Amino acid sequence: MKEDWSSTLAGSGRARRRFIASGVGVLAAYFTTRGALAEELTRTPRQTAGPFYPDQLPLDTDNDLIVINDGVTPAVGAITWLSGRILDTGGTPVRDAVVEIWQVDNNGAYLHRGSSNASRRDRNFQGFGRFLTGSSGEYLFRTIKPVPYDSRTPHVHFSVRRRGAQAFTTQCYVAGEARNERDFVLSSLDARSRSALIVPFAPIPGSRAGELSARFDIVLGATPAPPIGQPT
Repeated sequence: MKEDWSSTLAGSGRARRRFIASGVGVLAAYFTTRGALAEELTRTPRQTAGPFYPDQLPLDTDNDLIVINDGVTPAVGAITWLSGRILDTGGTPVRDAVVEIWQVDNNGAYLHRGSSNASRRDRNFQGFGRFLTGSSGEYLFRTIKPVPYDSRTPHVHFSVRRRGAQAFTTQCYVAGEARNERDFVLSSLDARSRSALIVPFAPIPGSRAGELSARFDIVLGATPAPPIGQPT
């Protein structure tokens, strides 16, 4: 179903803007931003969206997946600041891209009725979030470190949408995770493609809460617009 872009981020609200402002401040002291590169960047491999994109989106779709709306009870899990940039192959930041993520909670349950253990889902975990990139192409989410789902290695699903282009979907994986070697989705790629999707989830120095950070840049190629009448 085609989605109205003016309402795509309607669930964000003032709380989302406050979170973005504070979150970017936290990460600014920790990350250095890569500039445009002279050589063409390697495109991020496309991966399946999987069967568990939420079958009903939550009322809260902002970029803080740890706390829902004005709740006071946080989700269970290793809190992770997941960030990166959306770039084209020339290293130019992609502005006004809608970045979506979805993943299992700490119990391994998706925000989907078909999830194998949906009855155990952490009701305090949002499970899905959105972010609209600005001029720097940066995105930022506060979420949890992913855990396994059935036979799958821990991963986070990504979707990036731009006006006039088909959605690009991929997945991000945890460096050092033993299950990566036998994951049927990840192992279908060559070594170079796999390495582009696997990133460290590292402790943030000085974090009293033991928070982690992960940096996953997504490089998009030219994606043709869908045929007239096909949803975007």
